[in-house]
Amino acid sequence: MRVGLFDSGIGGLTVLKELIKKHPNHHYIYFGDTLNMPYGNKSKEELSFLANNIIEFLISKKVDLIIIACGTVSSNIGEELKRQYKLPIIDIVSPTIDYINKNNYTDVGLIATSMTIKSKVFSKRITEVREQECPSLVPIIENDEINTEICNQKINEYLLPLKKEKIRTLILGCTHYPLLTNKIEEYFNNDIELINMGTVLANSINLENETDYKLELYFSKINDQLITNVKNIIGEEKVNLKIIGK
Repeated sequence: MRVGLFDSGIGGLTVLKELIKKHPNHHYIYFGDTLNMPYGNKSKEELSFLANNIIEFLISKKVDLIIIACGTVSSNIGEELKRQYKLPIIDIVSPTIDYINKNNYTDVGLIATSMTIKSKVFSKRITEVREQECPSLVPIIENDEINTEICNQKINEYLLPLKKEKIRTLILGCTHYPLLTNKIEEYFNNDIELINMGTVLANSINLENETDYKLELYFSKINDQLITNVKNIIGEEKVNLKIIGK
């Protein structure tokens, strides 16, 4: 099966990684819109314009399925995109909401981009979820500033209110955030369960078993830092330097 995925940048690679782990023998075609990153502060109109262009590109690659590996796009225009195209489209948010409700999680926190929080997609469907906008985290991750003081400061600023609320479960509502797993667990003294939306999605979908693995990576802007980030997330043996511009 030819599976297309897209995100504003490298965040969706955390979803791709989980899919490869769970469903290894497929042809994955990924697009990261690094030129227009971040998406978290963009209007619905801007998100629609960007997402439609990317979907048309993935359709030109003859994908059988598209996964919106971006929390912001999923929460704001995911349903609209599903109605717009005949091709099956899966958003990254809905499986996580269903998973939380099915397993009766309590004391749930959510960190996400500003536009995801404003969409209220989580708060409308999860009882008493405590939400926190984290507008600076995506640029910090994309610029490989995770191990810096500014990252530590922002984590403290964003997570302190949730820590005071004594949450026991934290939804990583942006696909970039699993790259901060160690930092977040350390901040909560390893006394919290993190929900990775990519893991939930990979476990929730059925893909017909195939025998061959192939990966194509496309980005709208490429630099040395991006290549390093991709190798660190996916693994150099999986990437094989097939990183090309649109």
